[in-house]
Amino acid sequence: MTVEIRCEHPSGGAVVRRVRARIGSMLAVLGRPEAGVSVLLTTDGRIRTLNRRWRKVDHATDVLSFPADDPAGSGPYLGDLAVCLDVAARRAPRGGRTLGEEVDRYVAHGLLHLLGHDHDRPGRAREMARIEALLLGSDGMVAGARGKGSVR
Repeated sequence: MTVEIRCEHPSGGAVVRRVRARIGSMLAVLGRPEAGVSVLLTTDGRIRTLNRRWRKVDHATDVLSFPADDPAGSGPYLGDLAVCLDVAARRAPRGGRTLGEEVDRYVAHGLLHLLGHDHDRPGRAREMARIEALLLGSDGMVAGARGKGSVR
């Protein structure tokens, strides 16, 4: 497993170790313990710029996923995640979560996108929600079924 983390957020150093560990455990559950991923922990301003450039949406968002291959998840290097710690810090208290727990949700969601999962249709959303819940032990970012069992 190769996890590269770059932290641009002034107070993000405290979550770097947690993110590295959580990605490792999530990749193992997903059956991809050897996979590579890069993560950018960043600010509202930086993720807004990325969101505007790549998705044509001009606001800060929680997580962006950039799969390395087509189809997504087909190679040993899965791709890049950008996680906004400012968004996480605002949303965590509203959901009764710690900052680390909120970031875990973004990482799980982003990893699933890197592996080709999506929530664009109800059936796909239910499956993605199930796997997020399996990875997190609680609800993820996609509303839906709590996960039980193994990942297909």
